[in-house]
Amino acid sequence: MPLSIDFYFDFGSPASYLAWLRLLQLKERYPFELNYKPMLLGAVFKATHNASPITVPAKGGYMLKHDLPRFVKRYGVEFHLNPHFPINTLQLMRGACATLQACEFDRYCVAVFFAIWRDKQNMGDLAVVTDVLTAAGLDAAQIFASTEQPATKQALIALTEEAVQRGVFGAPTLFIGEEMFFGQDRMDFIQERLAEAAAG
Repeated sequence: MPLSIDFYFDFGSPASYLAWLRLLQLKERYPFELNYKPMLLGAVFKATHNASPITVPAKGGYMLKHDLPRFVKRYGVEFHLNPHFPINTLQLMRGACATLQACEFDRYCVAVFFAIWRDKQNMGDLAVVTDVLTAAGLDAAQIFASTEQPATKQALIALTEEAVQRGVFGAPTLFIGEEMFFGQDRMDFIQERLAEAAAG
């Protein structure tokens, strides 16, 4: 039976973007079930008394100037620091919850991640989000309406609380069973587990 990977993420996290791209690459080599778990990173930080690395000048500078570029090169992907970072992703993450069980989730995920971390769009601007989703062939108005539904709002709250209960303190965080892997720089361990499972 293929491994199942839970992927807790927030679109506003550049490390989540890189982990997502790496997971897509790994999916081309190994069979596994990818369970997307959208969460609100700001709420996770608050609940765990954590903070974004960007709030620590030395740590944030290292991450942006050295660490992320190294992995961009290793993975062979496109990444551009967004001049609007940090972006309020509340509506975007609600949108992820609204489309999660629908066939358009993958398109939504691609559109939002690329808009922020490849195309440097201001996805905190509703008009920009509308243009991005429409260009991806999505019904922006319908998605926006869904984000205002109590069930969608509660879904994001529930997934965020679930993340905290499982020990998540930042993004991205991945689980294989109950084994936790924090950060996109732990993807080598994910690959090891996938290779072991594929080898039987």
